[in-house]
Amino acid sequence: MTETLNRQILLVEKPAGKLGPEHFRLTQTAIPQPADGEVLLRVRCISLDAANRAWMHGATYRSAIETNSVMAGGALAEVVESRAPGLEPGDLVFGDTGWQDYAAVPAKHLVKLPRIEPLTYLLSVYGIAGLTAYFGLLKIGRPKAGETVVVSAAAGSVGSIVGQIAKIKDCRVVGIAGGTDKCHWLTSELGFDAAVDYKAGPVFKPLKAAAPNGIDVYFDNVGGDILEACLAQMNLFGRIACCGAISQYDGAPAAHGPRGVPGLIVVKRLTMQGFIVMDFDDQRAEALADLQTWVASGRLKVQEDIVNGLENTPQALVGLLAGENRGKRMVQL
Repeated sequence: MTETLNRQILLVEKPAGKLGPEHFRLTQTAIPQPADGEVLLRVRCISLDAANRAWMHGATYRSAIETNSVMAGGALAEVVESRAPGLEPGDLVFGDTGWQDYAAVPAKHLVKLPRIEPLTYLLSVYGIAGLTAYFGLLKIGRPKAGETVVVSAAAGSVGSIVGQIAKIKDCRVVGIAGGTDKCHWLTSELGFDAAVDYKAGPVFKPLKAAAPNGIDVYFDNVGGDILEACLAQMNLFGRIACCGAISQYDGAPAAHGPRGVPGLIVVKRLTMQGFIVMDFDDQRAEALADLQTWVASGRLKVQEDIVNGLENTPQALVGLLAGENRGKRMVQL
């Protein structure tokens, strides 16, 4: 290894409003040395997710990100040096490396990955995006053939896969996305039955037109007003998989949450469950086998949005929160 410096992106300020590139700083430090039980990793691709923004607000399923520390984030990385059994130089892993070129990480916190081409699929369809879509829809939503499935943020990394899996399961699929181009892409390329553009105005009426028989499964990525509109149109014994709340992450908090939730849940006997992908680690092999089969057969299309250069990571996250991406956004180093 000829390099001696490690570039890092620090979170220097937690924004009170919208996140911007000014809240980060690019710096350099020495490449870390792994301790016993750790491995030195060379980061290859950084995963960008709306959850990155949520971590700035406080502790979630992980500790909060503190200012003047390396911005947290999962990544696909290659082992450079190992001081832990089971991992050797050249192995590929997924772990929370943070936004930097190199990271020394305890081996117990890493997931060893196979070498699959293209490698970026290990972050998209075979990574957290694909696994989140798979488990959230099939284990929480439990769709049946002929049912109507609605997914918000449908053109994003998770939502675009959710809709396609629902079609594979013979459901009617309605996507909610921002902009006519994204909505057209969902129906013309990914096979969605209908799409609703939330940027065109309130979604209640167009959603009712797109799902005239009501909603059996709602995969929620956004919360807020869109969740409220979907709740009102749920069928008896409907299921809601709560994956994220993008509408609440960036900028000023919403004036209110969904109204009438307790009454709707009782009257319609709804099941509403939050989850994170790690809840299903013991079923990972089954999920990957299905995802690989669907991709190989062409039934599941993979859309990736790759940005090059560590220095562009802050702007890439800002853009993701603004809905710039189509499919899985990542930064390739």
